Amino acid sequence: MNPIQIGVCGWGDHDSLYPAGTASGDKLAIYSGHFPVVEVDSSYHAIQPPERIARWVEETPEGFRFVVKAYREMTGHGRRNGAPELSAEEMFRAFQASLQPMVVKGKLTAVLFQFPPWFDCNKKHVAYIRRCRERYPDLPLAVEFRNRTWFTTRYHDATLRFLEEEKWIHVACDEPDAGIGTVPIVAEVSHPEQAMVRLHGRNAEGWNKSGRSDAEWRDVRYAYRYTTEELQEWVARIRRMKEQTKQVTVLFNNNSRGDAADNAKQLADLMGITFAGLAPRQLEIF
Repeated sequence: MNPIQIGVCGWGDHDSLYPAGTASGDKLAIYSGHFPVVEVDSSYHAIQPPERIARWVEETPEGFRFVVKAYREMTGHGRRNGAPELSAEEMFRAFQASLQPMVVKGKLTAVLFQFPPWFDCNKKHVAYIRRCRERYPDLPLAVEFRNRTWFTTRYHDATLRFLEEEKWIHVACDEPDAGIGTVPIVAEVSHPEQAMVRLHGRNAEGWNKSGRSDAEWRDVRYAYRYTTEELQEWVARIRRMKEQTKQVTVLFNNNSRGDAADNAKQLADLMGITFAGLAPRQLEIF
C-alpha cells in the first residue's frame, strides 16, 4: 500500500501521459504506470456494468486503487434524460453490484459522494447522509461538500464529529472562494483508515456557470495550474493528515486545460514520494 497515493480524476484526458495516437481503451494500463490511484468519474453519469469495472480491475496492477464517484441521483444531482427510472433501493443496489469486481480484488479506496452546492447543512441532509451509510455499512465512503454552511463557525466541529461517528471519510478540498457553493480548506481527518484531498484549482472567475453553456463551463471551471508555492502548502497539510490516518489519497481535478497530471507529479516530487506497485512503463528513446 502507498501510504500517500496521488493521482488524477479520470484517465482519459491527460495528454502528457500518453504517446500520440493512444487508443482510449489502452490509456488506463498506461496511466497505471504513472500513478497508483485514479478517480472514476463515468460512474457519476451512469451506473457502470460490472463487466466494465472487472476489465479495469484486470488492466491495472495488484496495488492499483480506484476512487469511484457515486451515481448522480445518489447525491441529489437528478436523473439525466434517457436514464432508467429506478427506485432508491434499486439504484443503491445496482450501484453496489457494479462495484463488486473492485471490492473482491481489494482495489476500492472509497466511493465518493460529492454533494451539490445546494446541499446545505440541515437536518434533512444530515439524515440523508445517515441513510446512505446504512445502505452501505461495509463500503468505504467519502463525502465532499460544496456548500460552506457545513464549515461555518457554528457547524464546523459538529460536521467533522458527525462524519467521524458515521465512519465517513472527509474530503478536504482546494477550490476558489467563490461564494456559498464553495468550501474553505479544511484539512482534517475523520476516519482512522483513510483521508482524502481533491484539488480543483483556484479559478474563481470560471468557477460559477454565470450564463455559460455546459461546454464553455467545462473549458474554464478547472483551468488552473498550481504554483510550486501553492503545492508546498499542501505538503505540510498532507503530512499532518497522514499522522492521523493510515493512508491519504490526493486527487487533482484541475484539468480543464491539462494541468492535473503535471501538478500531481510535481506534488509527488515535492514530497519525495516514489510510488510502489506501478505498471512497467515502456522505455522512451527521447
